[in-house]
Amino acid sequence: MRKEECFYLGKIAKKFSFKGDVLIYLDTDEPELYDNLESVFVECNKHLVPFFIENCSLHKNDFLRVHFEDVNSEEDADAILGNGIYLPLKMLPKLSGNKFYFHEVVGFEIEDQRLGVFGVIQAVNDTTAQPLFEVLNGNVEMLIPMIDHFLVKIDRANKKVIMNLPEGLVEMYL
Repeated sequence: MRKEECFYLGKIAKKFSFKGDVLIYLDTDEPELYDNLESVFVECNKHLVPFFIENCSLHKNDFLRVHFEDVNSEEDADAILGNGIYLPLKMLPKLSGNKFYFHEVVGFEIEDQRLGVFGVIQAVNDTTAQPLFEVLNGNVEMLIPMIDHFLVKIDRANKKVIMNLPEGLVEMYL
């Protein structure tokens, strides 16, 4: 499985017992969706490796206590500590309306109600305080803030993000 075909679920945060149990920090608003997993992909040396789960349960809201097959000691657990956990994209719950996953809108056209279509979303930058659409218009890269107040509609059928942006925001790039 390639990383592009998966989504990041969390990371192996710490050991839980001397028998190899680990706690996985779940980077999600709905941890209860993942309390009965059969397997996950663990990132080991930049490769995704399938790990099968013998048992798992939610632990203190944001953690999943897991016992993997073939991880039966503290040393085994130490070897995977800090590694990322991934699942296939098809396991993401479907979103509707104006809710969307960042990867879902990459490649969508972006349209302002006043100016019309002004570019294509290349990526979403979520490393800043405010997530930004990275938009390409010809050779010009624009950063458009993802503010709910600006977002009018996610048009999945036509692959468009329709926004009502403040006057001058797009024009300052062009």
